[in-house]
Amino acid sequence: MQGNDTQYALTDERARPNRRKWIIGIVVAIVLIAIAAAYALRGGGDKPAADAAAPKGGQGVPTVSVVVPGRSSVATTITGNGTIAARREMPVGVAGEGGMVTRVLVEPGSWVRTGQVLATVDRSVQAQTAQSQSASISVARADADLAKAELDRAKQLVDRGFVSKADVQRREATLAQANARVRVAQAQLAETRARNQRLDIRAPAEGLVLTRGVEPGQIVSAGSGQLFRIAMGGQMEMRAQLAEGDLARVRTGMVGRVTPVGSTKAFVGEVWQVSPIIDPQTRQGIARIALRYDTALRPGGFASAAIDVGGVQAPLLPESAVLSDGMGNYVYIVDGASKAVRRDVTVGEVSDAGVSIATGLDGSERVVASAGAFLNEGQQVKPQLIKAR
Repeated sequence: MQGNDTQYALTDERARPNRRKWIIGIVVAIVLIAIAAAYALRGGGDKPAADAAAPKGGQGVPTVSVVVPGRSSVATTITGNGTIAARREMPVGVAGEGGMVTRVLVEPGSWVRTGQVLATVDRSVQAQTAQSQSASISVARADADLAKAELDRAKQLVDRGFVSKADVQRREATLAQANARVRVAQAQLAETRARNQRLDIRAPAEGLVLTRGVEPGQIVSAGSGQLFRIAMGGQMEMRAQLAEGDLARVRTGMVGRVTPVGSTKAFVGEVWQVSPIIDPQTRQGIARIALRYDTALRPGGFASAAIDVGGVQAPLLPESAVLSDGMGNYVYIVDGASKAVRRDVTVGEVSDAGVSIATGLDGSERVVASAGAFLNEGQQVKPQLIKAR
């Protein structure tokens, strides 16, 4: 019995490897079948999609919108930045001998008339001098009246022989001297009054007070410099800094639109002066645009300007039609065979209306209006004409 048990044990040990191999083989076969089934299912699902995507009867040719721009009148505008200033600025100082300021009658932003008093200077001493000279005139007139009365009496007595003709001549000379002293006293008084009038600091012309540099109690004289700054007539200007090439295209009389910083309102003006020199450091010059007075125009403020320098006839395209790469700007045109052809162009003015083409197009081409970036050179397309703007 023991020998039989031993024999059965050896038989089981030999059979185990065979069963393991069979199990592994079955598992591998099942996996392969599953992979094959999955592949078959996936391939069967892709085939209809591929068939649906395949072009049938030319359906794969893209439709593109094209425009024939023609030639439009394009306004050429030059832009620049700069500052706002008074067109004619008048510095006002002391015209007379000066003294202590007693009153200041205006503030920056005040509108003044020609000759209006801006500030007064103490004139107590000068007033006394004027009174003294006025009294001197009265004395001189009294002497002249007395001399005239004596001359009249002498003339009545000369015929009776009581007064000689020499006495009459002396009295005539005395009267002439008295009248001369009256005129001298009057001239001195007029001079004093004129000096006193110059003690008042007055506006030389009508305009807008820009700055005030004096206060009551301040001692001023002819060497005090400017006490007020006035914009004559309130006239303003914008001093636009322009590149040398742009400045050469600007002429006096051209219309400019000025927009101060912080404002959306544009003020229309006219170029009244073009700088005759160019700054050698910045290579820029100044175009001065005259503006009417407005409270929104503050001297010293920053602003931008757009100057209309004329118009040209050029093709006008939407911005989406113009593309660019390392070789420059270009567009796609559709030729007679309905193929996309690259055309290099030079861009001119860019505005809300579109992009003008300076060179590269004559306006008769069919230009791809949009989606040009998705086309290739020589690609077959189906053009659809749209109206130009």
